[in-house]
Amino acid sequence: MEIANTKWVAATASMWIESFIGASYTFGIYSSLLKSSQSYDQSTLDTVSVYKDIGANAGILSGLFYTAVASGRSGNGRFFSGPWLVIFVGLLQWFVGYGFIWMAASGVVEPPPVAVMCLFMFFAGHCQPFFNTAIVVTAIRNFSDYGGTAVGIMKGYLGLSGAILVQMYHIFCEDDPANYLLLLAVVPSIFILTMMPFVRAYDTVVPGHKKYLNGLSSISLIVVTYLMVVILVENVIGMPRSMKICSFTLLVLLLVSPLLVTVRAHREEKERLLSLDFPVTERSTLLDTPKPNTSNDVDVVMTNDMNVLEAIRTINFWLLFLAMICGMGSGLATINNIRQVGESLRYSTVQLNSLVSLWSIWSFLGRFGAGYISDAYLHSHGWPRPAFITISLVIMALGHIVMASGLLGSLYIGSLLVGLAYGSQWALMPTITSEIFGILHMGTIFYTIGIASPVGSYIFSVKVIGYFYDKVASADHSCYGSHCFRTSFVIMAIMSVLGSLISFVLFLRTKKFYATLVAKRILK
Repeated sequence: MEIANTKWVAATASMWIESFIGASYTFGIYSSLLKSSQSYDQSTLDTVSVYKDIGANAGILSGLFYTAVASGRSGNGRFFSGPWLVIFVGLLQWFVGYGFIWMAASGVVEPPPVAVMCLFMFFAGHCQPFFNTAIVVTAIRNFSDYGGTAVGIMKGYLGLSGAILVQMYHIFCEDDPANYLLLLAVVPSIFILTMMPFVRAYDTVVPGHKKYLNGLSSISLIVVTYLMVVILVENVIGMPRSMKICSFTLLVLLLVSPLLVTVRAHREEKERLLSLDFPVTERSTLLDTPKPNTSNDVDVVMTNDMNVLEAIRTINFWLLFLAMICGMGSGLATINNIRQVGESLRYSTVQLNSLVSLWSIWSFLGRFGAGYISDAYLHSHGWPRPAFITISLVIMALGHIVMASGLLGSLYIGSLLVGLAYGSQWALMPTITSEIFGILHMGTIFYTIGIASPVGSYIFSVKVIGYFYDKVASADHSCYGSHCFRTSFVIMAIMSVLGSLISFVLFLRTKKFYATLVAKRILK
Protein backbone atom coordinates (compact mmCIF):
# COMPACT_ATOMS: atom_id res chain seq x y z
CA MET A 1 0.00 0.00 0.00
CA GLU A 2 1.18 3.51 -0.86
CA ILE A 3 0.33 4.87 2.59
CA ALA A 4 2.70 2.35 4.20
CA ASN A 5 5.63 4.21 2.62
CA THR A 6 5.23 7.55 4.38
CA LYS A 7 6.92 9.30 7.27
CA TRP A 8 3.61 9.30 9.15
CA VAL A 9 3.45 5.51 9.14
CA ALA A 10 7.08 5.51 10.24
CA ALA A 11 6.16 7.86 13.09
CA THR A 12 3.21 5.71 14.17
CA ALA A 13 5.22 2.48 14.05
CA SER A 14 7.98 4.21 16.04
CA MET A 15 5.50 5.33 18.70
CA TRP A 16 4.16 1.80 19.03
CA ILE A 17 7.63 0.29 19.39
CA GLU A 18 8.58 2.89 21.99
CA SER A 19 5.41 1.98 23.90
CA PHE A 20 6.77 -1.48 24.70
CA ILE A 21 10.53 -1.12 25.17
CA GLY A 22 10.73 0.71 28.50
CA ALA A 23 11.28 -2.42 30.56
CA SER A 24 14.31 -0.88 32.23
CA TYR A 25 11.96 1.58 33.94
CA THR A 26 10.05 -1.32 35.53
CA PHE A 27 13.11 -2.80 37.22
CA GLY A 28 11.37 -2.06 40.50
CA ILE A 29 8.76 -4.74 39.74
CA TYR A 30 11.22 -7.62 39.69
CA SER A 31 14.13 -6.18 41.70
CA SER A 32 12.90 -7.74 44.95
CA LEU A 33 12.54 -11.14 43.23
CA LEU A 34 16.05 -10.80 41.84
CA LYS A 35 17.38 -9.83 45.25
CA SER A 36 15.79 -12.77 47.06
CA SER A 37 16.27 -15.46 44.40
CA GLN A 38 19.95 -14.62 43.93
CA SER A 39 20.63 -13.78 47.63
CA TYR A 40 21.93 -10.28 46.85
CA ASP A 41 22.49 -7.51 49.37
CA GLN A 42 21.48 -3.95 48.42
CA SER A 43 24.88 -2.97 47.04
CA THR A 44 25.05 -6.09 44.84
CA LEU A 45 21.51 -5.47 43.54
CA ASP A 46 22.46 -1.87 42.75
CA THR A 47 25.61 -3.08 40.97
CA VAL A 48 23.56 -5.46 38.79
CA SER A 49 21.04 -2.72 38.01
CA VAL A 50 23.84 -0.36 37.01
CA TYR A 51 24.88 -2.78 34.25
CA LYS A 52 21.36 -2.46 32.89
CA ASP A 53 21.87 1.30 32.91
CA ILE A 54 25.30 1.01 31.29
CA GLY A 55 23.79 -1.08 28.52
CA ALA A 56 20.83 1.26 28.11
CA ASN A 57 23.09 4.25 27.63
CA ALA A 58 26.20 2.83 25.95
CA GLY A 59 24.97 3.62 22.48
CA ILE A 60 28.19 4.32 20.60
CA LEU A 61 27.92 1.02 18.70
CA SER A 62 24.29 1.67 17.82
CA GLY A 63 25.18 5.14 16.54
CA LEU A 64 28.03 3.84 14.41
CA PHE A 65 25.83 1.03 13.12
CA TYR A 66 23.05 3.47 12.21
CA THR A 67 25.50 5.68 10.33
CA ALA A 68 26.77 2.63 8.43
CA VAL A 69 23.45 1.05 7.44
CA ALA A 70 20.75 3.73 7.74
CA SER A 71 22.20 7.17 7.04
CA GLY A 72 21.34 7.11 3.30
CA ARG A 73 18.41 9.12 2.01
CA SER A 74 14.92 7.84 1.15
CA GLY A 75 12.81 5.14 2.77
CA ASN A 76 13.24 2.66 -0.09
CA GLY A 77 16.90 1.70 -0.07
CA ARG A 78 18.57 -1.69 -0.20
CA PHE A 79 16.94 -4.50 1.76
CA PHE A 80 19.87 -4.99 4.13
CA SER A 81 19.98 -1.34 5.12
CA GLY A 82 17.77 1.12 6.91
CA PRO A 83 16.65 1.82 10.49
CA TRP A 84 14.84 -1.55 10.69
CA LEU A 85 18.18 -3.38 10.72
CA VAL A 86 19.34 -1.34 13.72
CA ILE A 87 16.09 -2.22 15.49
CA PHE A 88 16.55 -5.92 14.68
CA VAL A 89 20.01 -6.04 16.30
CA GLY A 90 18.47 -4.48 19.41
CA LEU A 91 15.67 -7.03 19.35
CA LEU A 92 18.13 -9.94 19.48
CA GLN A 93 19.76 -8.48 22.58
CA TRP A 94 16.36 -7.87 24.19
CA PHE A 95 15.26 -11.48 23.77
CA VAL A 96 18.55 -12.98 24.98
CA GLY A 97 18.86 -10.62 27.97
CA TYR A 98 15.36 -10.90 29.41
CA GLY A 99 15.15 -14.57 28.52
CA PHE A 100 18.17 -15.40 30.65
CA ILE A 101 17.11 -13.14 33.54
CA TRP A 102 13.75 -14.95 33.59
CA MET A 103 15.44 -18.37 33.66
CA ALA A 104 17.71 -17.30 36.55
CA ALA A 105 15.01 -15.58 38.61
CA SER A 106 12.44 -18.38 38.15
CA GLY A 107 14.87 -21.19 38.98
CA VAL A 108 15.03 -22.73 35.50
CA VAL A 109 18.84 -22.47 35.80
CA GLU A 110 21.04 -22.34 38.88
CA PRO A 111 21.77 -18.85 40.24
CA PRO A 112 24.60 -17.56 38.02
CA PRO A 113 27.67 -15.69 39.25
CA VAL A 114 27.11 -11.98 39.70
CA ALA A 115 29.34 -11.25 36.69
CA VAL A 116 27.18 -13.42 34.42
CA MET A 117 23.97 -11.79 35.66
CA CYS A 118 25.56 -8.39 35.02
CA LEU A 119 26.38 -9.47 31.45
CA PHE A 120 22.81 -10.47 30.61
CA MET A 121 21.45 -7.42 32.41
CA PHE A 122 23.74 -5.43 30.13
CA PHE A 123 22.21 -7.15 27.07
CA ALA A 124 18.71 -6.36 28.37
CA GLY A 125 19.67 -2.70 28.59
CA HIS A 126 21.92 -2.48 25.53
CA CYS A 127 19.02 -3.21 23.19
CA GLN A 128 17.53 0.18 24.05
CA PRO A 129 20.20 2.31 22.32
CA PHE A 130 19.58 0.39 19.10
CA PHE A 131 15.82 0.97 19.33
CA ASN A 132 16.21 4.61 20.31
CA THR A 133 18.93 5.49 17.82
CA ALA A 134 16.86 4.11 14.95
CA ILE A 135 13.69 5.85 16.11
CA VAL A 136 14.99 9.20 17.41
CA VAL A 137 17.44 9.93 14.60
CA THR A 138 14.85 8.87 12.01
CA ALA A 139 12.24 11.11 13.67
CA ILE A 140 14.56 14.13 13.48
CA ARG A 141 15.31 13.36 9.83
CA ASN A 142 11.61 13.07 9.03
CA PHE A 143 10.48 16.15 11.01
CA SER A 144 13.62 18.24 11.22
CA ASP A 145 11.91 21.66 11.50
CA TYR A 146 10.19 20.48 14.69
CA GLY A 147 12.75 18.01 15.98
CA GLY A 148 12.02 18.87 19.61
CA THR A 149 8.35 17.99 19.25
CA ALA A 150 9.07 14.79 17.30
CA VAL A 151 11.73 13.61 19.76
CA GLY A 152 9.50 14.59 22.69
CA ILE A 153 6.70 12.39 21.36
CA MET A 154 8.98 9.41 20.69
CA LYS A 155 10.90 9.64 23.94
CA GLY A 156 7.63 10.36 25.72
CA TYR A 157 6.19 7.04 24.65
CA LEU A 158 9.37 5.38 25.87
CA GLY A 159 8.76 6.94 29.28
CA LEU A 160 5.11 5.96 29.09
CA SER A 161 5.95 2.36 28.21
CA GLY A 162 6.75 1.60 31.83
CA ALA A 163 3.14 2.30 32.82
CA ILE A 164 1.84 0.28 29.86
CA LEU A 165 4.01 -2.69 30.82
CA VAL A 166 2.82 -2.43 34.42
CA GLN A 167 -0.78 -2.72 33.19
CA MET A 168 0.20 -5.86 31.28
CA TYR A 169 1.90 -7.13 34.45
CA HIS A 170 -1.29 -6.76 36.47
CA ILE A 171 -3.52 -8.38 33.83
CA PHE A 172 -1.45 -11.13 32.25
CA CYS A 173 1.04 -11.96 35.02
CA GLU A 174 -1.30 -11.75 38.02
CA ASP A 175 1.35 -9.74 39.91
CA ASP A 176 3.97 -12.51 39.55
CA PRO A 177 7.39 -10.94 38.76
CA ALA A 178 8.71 -14.21 37.28
CA ASN A 179 5.86 -14.37 34.78
CA TYR A 180 6.45 -10.70 34.01
CA LEU A 181 10.05 -11.42 33.01
CA LEU A 182 8.80 -14.17 30.68
CA LEU A 183 6.27 -11.77 29.18
CA LEU A 184 9.06 -9.22 28.59
CA ALA A 185 11.13 -11.78 26.73
CA VAL A 186 8.32 -12.92 24.41
CA VAL A 187 5.52 -10.40 23.77
CA PRO A 188 7.46 -7.20 22.91
CA SER A 189 9.84 -9.29 20.77
CA ILE A 190 7.00 -10.46 18.53
CA PHE A 191 5.48 -6.98 18.34
CA ILE A 192 8.75 -5.22 17.48
CA LEU A 193 9.55 -7.81 14.82
CA THR A 194 6.21 -6.95 13.18
CA MET A 195 6.59 -3.17 13.33
CA MET A 196 10.26 -2.60 12.53
CA PRO A 197 9.99 -2.75 8.67
CA PHE A 198 7.82 0.41 8.73
CA VAL A 199 10.45 2.59 10.44
CA ARG A 200 12.07 4.43 7.52
CA ALA A 201 13.67 7.82 6.90
CA TYR A 202 12.22 10.36 4.44
CA ASP A 203 14.52 13.38 4.22
CA THR A 204 11.95 15.97 3.14
CA VAL A 205 10.39 19.02 4.75
CA VAL A 206 6.73 19.62 3.90
CA PRO A 207 4.52 22.52 5.11
CA GLY A 208 1.79 21.32 7.46
CA HIS A 209 3.94 19.00 9.57
CA LYS A 210 3.25 20.98 12.72
CA LYS A 211 -0.53 20.52 12.47
CA TYR A 212 -0.32 16.74 12.39
CA LEU A 213 2.47 16.60 14.95
CA ASN A 214 0.08 18.53 17.19
CA GLY A 215 -2.52 15.87 16.43
CA LEU A 216 -0.13 13.14 17.58
CA SER A 217 0.70 15.27 20.63
CA SER A 218 -2.99 15.56 21.52
CA ILE A 219 -3.46 11.80 21.29
CA SER A 220 -0.38 11.33 23.46
CA LEU A 221 -1.85 13.58 26.15
CA ILE A 222 -5.15 11.68 26.02
CA VAL A 223 -3.27 8.39 26.48
CA VAL A 224 -1.24 9.67 29.42
CA THR A 225 -4.33 11.21 31.09
CA TYR A 226 -6.25 7.97 30.72
CA LEU A 227 -3.37 5.94 32.14
CA MET A 228 -3.04 8.27 35.11
CA VAL A 229 -6.76 7.89 35.89
CA VAL A 230 -6.47 4.10 35.66
CA ILE A 231 -3.46 4.06 38.00
CA LEU A 232 -5.19 6.31 40.55
CA VAL A 233 -8.35 4.20 40.49
CA GLU A 234 -6.30 1.03 41.01
CA ASN A 235 -4.49 2.65 43.91
CA VAL A 236 -7.46 4.28 45.66
CA ILE A 237 -10.38 1.88 45.23
CA GLY A 238 -8.89 -1.09 43.40
CA MET A 239 -10.08 -2.84 40.24
CA PRO A 240 -11.49 -6.32 39.67
CA ARG A 241 -9.76 -8.35 36.97
CA SER A 242 -12.62 -7.86 34.50
CA MET A 243 -12.38 -4.08 34.85
CA LYS A 244 -8.62 -4.23 34.36
CA ILE A 245 -9.11 -6.13 31.11
CA CYS A 246 -11.65 -3.57 29.89
CA SER A 247 -9.39 -0.65 30.79
CA PHE A 248 -6.45 -2.27 29.00
CA THR A 249 -8.59 -2.90 25.90
CA LEU A 250 -9.49 0.80 25.80
CA LEU A 251 -5.80 1.64 26.23
CA VAL A 252 -4.95 -0.48 23.18
CA LEU A 253 -7.61 1.36 21.14
CA LEU A 254 -6.11 4.71 22.19
CA LEU A 255 -2.65 3.50 21.16
CA VAL A 256 -4.03 2.54 17.74
CA SER A 257 -5.66 5.97 17.22
CA PRO A 258 -2.53 7.67 15.74
CA LEU A 259 -3.44 5.77 12.57
CA LEU A 260 -6.24 8.32 12.08
CA VAL A 261 -3.69 11.14 12.00
CA THR A 262 -1.52 9.10 9.65
CA VAL A 263 -4.35 8.63 7.14
CA ARG A 264 -5.36 12.31 7.23
CA ALA A 265 -1.77 13.55 6.90
CA HIS A 266 -1.10 11.22 3.97
CA ARG A 267 -4.29 12.29 2.20
CA GLU A 268 -3.53 15.99 2.59
CA GLU A 269 0.11 15.64 1.49
CA LYS A 270 -0.98 13.65 -1.56
CA GLU A 271 -3.49 16.35 -2.53
CA ARG A 272 -0.89 19.08 -2.15
CA LEU A 273 1.62 17.15 -4.23
CA LEU A 274 -0.93 16.76 -7.00
CA SER A 275 -1.77 20.47 -6.96
CA LEU A 276 1.95 21.42 -6.84
CA ASP A 277 1.17 24.41 -4.65
CA PHE A 278 3.93 24.02 -2.12
CA PRO A 279 7.69 23.34 -2.03
CA VAL A 280 9.31 20.13 -0.82
CA THR A 281 12.84 20.58 0.48
CA GLU A 282 15.41 18.08 1.62
CA ARG A 283 16.96 19.79 4.64
CA SER A 284 15.71 21.53 7.73
CA THR A 285 16.63 25.15 8.17
CA LEU A 286 17.19 24.55 11.86
CA LEU A 287 19.69 21.81 11.12
CA ASP A 288 21.58 23.74 8.45
CA THR A 289 24.00 25.04 11.05
CA PRO A 290 26.75 27.60 10.39
CA LYS A 291 30.01 26.59 8.75
CA PRO A 292 33.17 26.18 10.87
CA ASN A 293 34.42 29.42 12.37
CA THR A 294 38.08 29.86 13.13
CA SER A 295 37.62 32.77 15.51
CA ASN A 296 37.70 32.51 19.29
CA ASP A 297 34.01 33.43 19.61
CA VAL A 298 32.67 30.63 21.82
CA ASP A 299 29.12 31.32 20.68
CA VAL A 300 29.73 30.19 17.11
CA VAL A 301 32.15 27.27 17.44
CA MET A 302 29.50 24.74 16.40
CA THR A 303 29.48 23.33 12.88
CA ASN A 304 27.70 20.97 10.53
CA ASP A 305 27.93 17.23 11.09
CA MET A 306 30.85 16.78 13.48
CA ASN A 307 31.90 13.22 14.10
CA VAL A 308 32.20 11.98 17.65
CA LEU A 309 35.96 12.66 17.90
CA GLU A 310 35.49 16.25 16.75
CA ALA A 311 32.59 16.75 19.15
CA ILE A 312 34.58 15.40 22.12
CA ARG A 313 37.20 18.08 21.54
CA THR A 314 34.69 20.87 22.17
CA ILE A 315 33.90 22.52 25.50
CA ASN A 316 30.17 22.35 24.78
CA PHE A 317 30.30 18.56 24.64
CA TRP A 318 31.79 18.32 28.11
CA LEU A 319 29.45 20.92 29.58
CA LEU A 320 26.48 18.89 28.34
CA PHE A 321 28.10 15.64 29.51
CA LEU A 322 28.75 16.90 33.04
CA ALA A 323 25.25 18.36 33.35
CA MET A 324 23.80 14.98 32.34
CA ILE A 325 25.89 13.14 34.95
CA CYS A 326 24.25 15.28 37.60
CA GLY A 327 20.75 15.10 36.11
CA MET A 328 20.27 11.79 34.34
CA GLY A 329 22.55 10.01 36.80
CA SER A 330 20.64 11.03 39.91
CA GLY A 331 17.28 10.55 38.17
CA LEU A 332 18.17 7.02 37.10
CA ALA A 333 19.47 6.19 40.57
CA THR A 334 16.12 7.36 41.96
CA ILE A 335 13.97 5.12 39.76
CA ASN A 336 16.28 2.14 40.34
CA ASN A 337 15.81 2.46 44.09
CA ILE A 338 12.28 3.83 44.31
CA ARG A 339 10.82 0.49 45.36
CA GLN A 340 13.39 0.09 48.14
CA VAL A 341 12.70 3.68 49.26
CA GLY A 342 8.98 2.90 49.39
CA GLU A 343 9.57 -0.32 51.30
CA SER A 344 11.68 1.56 53.86
CA LEU A 345 8.71 3.91 54.37
CA ARG A 346 6.39 0.86 54.65
CA TYR A 347 4.38 1.53 51.50
CA SER A 348 1.99 -1.25 50.45
CA THR A 349 2.61 -3.42 47.38
CA VAL A 350 -0.13 -1.58 45.46
CA GLN A 351 1.42 1.78 46.36
CA LEU A 352 4.87 0.58 45.29
CA ASN A 353 3.57 -0.61 41.91
CA SER A 354 1.73 2.69 41.53
CA LEU A 355 4.95 4.60 42.14
CA VAL A 356 6.64 2.72 39.29
CA SER A 357 3.68 3.40 36.98
CA LEU A 358 3.37 7.06 37.96
CA TRP A 359 7.07 7.55 37.35
CA SER A 360 6.41 6.55 33.75
CA ILE A 361 3.62 9.14 33.55
CA TRP A 362 5.83 11.92 34.93
CA SER A 363 8.69 10.87 32.66
CA PHE A 364 6.36 11.01 29.65
CA LEU A 365 5.09 14.48 30.56
CA GLY A 366 8.67 15.69 31.02
CA ARG A 367 9.82 14.29 27.66
CA PHE A 368 6.81 15.46 25.72
CA GLY A 369 6.50 18.81 27.47
CA ALA A 370 10.17 19.73 27.18
CA GLY A 371 10.25 18.88 23.48
CA TYR A 372 7.07 20.78 22.68
CA ILE A 373 7.74 23.83 24.88
CA SER A 374 11.39 24.17 23.84
CA ASP A 375 10.32 24.08 20.18
CA ALA A 376 7.69 26.76 20.84
CA TYR A 377 10.08 29.07 22.68
CA LEU A 378 12.88 28.48 20.18
CA HIS A 379 10.68 29.40 17.21
CA SER A 380 8.83 32.30 18.86
CA HIS A 381 11.40 33.80 21.24
CA GLY A 382 14.73 32.30 20.16
CA TRP A 383 15.34 30.67 23.55
CA PRO A 384 18.33 28.29 23.45
CA ARG A 385 17.32 24.76 24.44
CA PRO A 386 20.06 24.51 27.11
CA ALA A 387 17.99 26.99 29.15
CA PHE A 388 15.43 24.24 29.65
CA ILE A 389 18.15 21.83 30.82
CA THR A 390 18.98 24.37 33.53
CA ILE A 391 15.34 24.66 34.57
CA SER A 392 14.93 20.88 34.69
CA LEU A 393 17.94 20.44 36.98
CA VAL A 394 16.59 23.02 39.42
CA ILE A 395 13.28 21.12 39.49
CA MET A 396 15.18 17.87 40.03
CA ALA A 397 17.05 19.33 43.01
CA LEU A 398 13.72 20.33 44.58
CA GLY A 399 12.41 16.81 44.03
CA HIS A 400 15.40 15.24 45.79
CA ILE A 401 14.95 17.60 48.75
CA VAL A 402 11.27 16.66 49.02
CA MET A 403 12.13 12.93 48.98
CA ALA A 404 14.81 13.47 51.61
CA SER A 405 12.25 14.97 53.97
CA GLY A 406 10.46 11.65 54.48
CA LEU A 407 7.16 13.45 55.13
CA LEU A 408 3.78 11.94 54.34
CA GLY A 409 3.34 11.82 50.56
CA SER A 410 6.89 13.08 49.96
CA LEU A 411 7.76 10.07 47.80
CA TYR A 412 4.83 10.80 45.47
CA ILE A 413 5.58 14.53 45.21
CA GLY A 414 9.34 14.04 44.98
CA SER A 415 9.07 11.35 42.30
CA LEU A 416 6.73 13.66 40.34
CA LEU A 417 9.35 16.44 40.28
CA VAL A 418 12.31 14.15 39.62
CA GLY A 419 10.39 12.20 36.97
CA LEU A 420 9.39 15.36 35.09
CA ALA A 421 12.95 16.67 35.17
CA TYR A 422 14.54 13.34 34.22
CA GLY A 423 12.17 12.86 31.30
CA SER A 424 12.71 16.38 29.99
CA GLN A 425 16.47 15.84 29.86
CA TRP A 426 16.03 12.80 27.61
CA ALA A 427 14.00 14.88 25.14
CA LEU A 428 16.27 17.94 25.23
CA MET A 429 19.70 16.31 25.09
CA PRO A 430 19.28 14.50 21.70
CA THR A 431 17.76 17.59 20.08
CA ILE A 432 20.51 19.86 21.42
CA THR A 433 23.06 17.35 20.12
CA SER A 434 21.59 17.42 16.59
CA GLU A 435 21.55 21.23 16.55
CA ILE A 436 25.03 21.84 17.95
CA PHE A 437 26.94 18.95 16.37
CA GLY A 438 24.85 18.12 13.27
CA ILE A 439 22.65 15.17 12.37
CA LEU A 440 24.93 12.86 10.35
CA HIS A 441 26.69 11.40 13.41
CA MET A 442 23.99 12.38 15.88
CA GLY A 443 23.26 8.81 17.01
CA THR A 444 26.87 8.22 18.02
CA ILE A 445 27.34 11.61 19.68
CA PHE A 446 24.14 11.73 21.69
CA TYR A 447 24.72 8.24 23.06
CA THR A 448 28.31 9.15 23.86
CA ILE A 449 26.88 11.96 25.94
CA GLY A 450 24.29 9.46 27.19
CA ILE A 451 27.10 7.48 28.87
CA ALA A 452 26.80 10.19 31.50
CA SER A 453 23.59 8.51 32.67
CA PRO A 454 25.09 5.14 33.72
CA VAL A 455 28.24 6.84 35.00
CA GLY A 456 26.13 9.07 37.20
CA SER A 457 23.82 6.18 38.09
CA TYR A 458 26.80 4.08 39.24
CA ILE A 459 28.15 6.90 41.36
CA PHE A 460 24.80 7.72 42.95
CA SER A 461 23.39 4.17 43.18
CA VAL A 462 26.44 2.26 44.42
CA LYS A 463 28.76 4.83 45.94
CA VAL A 464 26.05 7.01 47.49
CA ILE A 465 22.71 5.21 47.93
CA GLY A 466 24.10 1.69 48.37
CA TYR A 467 26.88 2.87 50.67
CA PHE A 468 24.75 4.98 53.01
CA TYR A 469 21.87 2.45 53.02
CA ASP A 470 24.12 -0.48 54.00
CA LYS A 471 25.73 1.73 56.63
CA VAL A 472 22.44 2.07 58.54
CA ALA A 473 20.81 -1.26 57.56
CA SER A 474 20.46 -4.18 59.94
CA ALA A 475 22.22 -7.53 59.59
CA ASP A 476 19.55 -8.81 57.17
CA HIS A 477 20.18 -5.83 54.85
CA SER A 478 16.87 -4.14 55.71
CA CYS A 479 16.16 -0.63 56.94
CA TYR A 480 12.93 1.18 57.82
CA GLY A 481 12.44 4.90 58.29
CA SER A 482 13.13 8.16 56.48
CA HIS A 483 16.77 8.12 57.63
CA CYS A 484 17.60 5.17 55.32
CA PHE A 485 17.88 7.32 52.17
CA ARG A 486 17.90 10.90 53.51
CA THR A 487 21.63 11.55 53.18
CA SER A 488 21.67 10.11 49.66
CA PHE A 489 18.89 12.39 48.44
CA VAL A 490 20.52 15.47 49.97
CA ILE A 491 23.75 14.66 48.13
CA MET A 492 21.86 14.16 44.85
CA ALA A 493 20.06 17.49 45.37
CA ILE A 494 23.41 19.27 45.75
CA MET A 495 24.74 17.62 42.59
CA SER A 496 21.61 18.63 40.67
CA VAL A 497 22.22 22.26 41.64
CA LEU A 498 25.80 21.90 40.42
CA GLY A 499 24.49 20.48 37.14
CA SER A 500 22.15 23.44 36.70
CA LEU A 501 25.11 25.84 37.03
CA ILE A 502 27.07 23.87 34.42
CA SER A 503 24.15 23.87 31.97
CA PHE A 504 23.71 27.60 32.51
CA VAL A 505 27.25 28.07 31.23
CA LEU A 506 26.25 26.07 28.11
CA PHE A 507 23.21 28.33 27.75
CA LEU A 508 25.42 31.43 27.76
CA ARG A 509 27.83 29.91 25.25
CA THR A 510 25.10 28.96 22.76
CA LYS A 511 22.88 32.08 22.87
CA LYS A 512 24.36 33.61 19.71
CA PHE A 513 24.35 30.26 17.92
CA TYR A 514 20.64 29.69 18.51
CA ALA A 515 19.86 33.26 17.52
CA THR A 516 21.61 32.56 14.20
CA LEU A 517 19.59 29.39 13.69
CA VAL A 518 16.27 31.13 14.25
CA ALA A 519 17.28 34.08 12.05
CA LYS A 520 18.18 31.72 9.19
CA ARG A 521 14.82 30.02 9.50
CA ILE A 522 12.93 33.31 9.36
CA LEU A 523 14.91 34.47 6.31
CA LYS A 524 14.20 31.24 4.44
